[in-house]
Amino acid sequence: MPGQDEIRDIMATANALADAAGAQILPHFRTTGGLTAESKETERFDPVTVADRAAERAMREVLAARRPQDAILGEEYGRSEGTSGLTWVLDPIDGTRGFMSGTPTWGVLIAVGPDSGPAFGIIDQPYTGERFWGGYGEAAMTGPLGKRALATRRTERLEDAILFTTFPEIGSCREAAAFRAVADRVRLVRYGTDCYAYALVAAGQIDLVIEAGLHAYDVQAPIAVIEAAGGVATDWTGGPAHQGGRIIAAANPAIHRAALDLLAPIIAEEA
Repeated sequence: MPGQDEIRDIMATANALADAAGAQILPHFRTTGGLTAESKETERFDPVTVADRAAERAMREVLAARRPQDAILGEEYGRSEGTSGLTWVLDPIDGTRGFMSGTPTWGVLIAVGPDSGPAFGIIDQPYTGERFWGGYGEAAMTGPLGKRALATRRTERLEDAILFTTFPEIGSCREAAAFRAVADRVRLVRYGTDCYAYALVAAGQIDLVIEAGLHAYDVQAPIAVIEAAGGVATDWTGGPAHQGGRIIAAANPAIHRAALDLLAPIIAEEA
């Protein structure tokens, strides 16, 4: 565990990264005529924009000035090695499809920690002015209504739960079947909110996010924020999820266990 001076510097740096990214992103949001995007893949549309790249470059410049000893893993520019044992994991715009469509459900994801997982994370939505953070004994947010503590919901029964995911056609056929087993039990299912759904878990608004096919930069900031707020974030077997893949983020251990009990048997059939 870093000392208090180091923790203050890490947290100040994380906020500086969010500020720098937002300054690069907002001029491109909801522009007249829309935003041109390239696709990173040929078989499906996986967009990247000038805003994604400019935001990550700006964050890397902040780290070069403030914490050059730390490693960086970013979605757009890959990995830069460090010597401190800490890695900053950056997703400049999580939810680029939503961003280029004008919906305010995208966000800047910033996490930092050792190889064992994130110790601190930020989910930042520059357009709405909301910033959610968690780690090192803090879990809080700021927004149009001011600052408040983050705390997850206490829902215990799936029948009372609210479940989010980004894509209705989640993952493989088997992954989709596992997701549907949970979705068929809950009170409400909503789609398409990208990283904002994880912020809603931490803020006590919803109970579950279940997704597949993710990367480390998609999940590390949400994991840090949700765990600091009292929630649970694992893979679909209950193991660590900070390297990506399948993730279930839950408001509390009871609702996490209830969802895992439905997911795990279907996924186990893969073997």
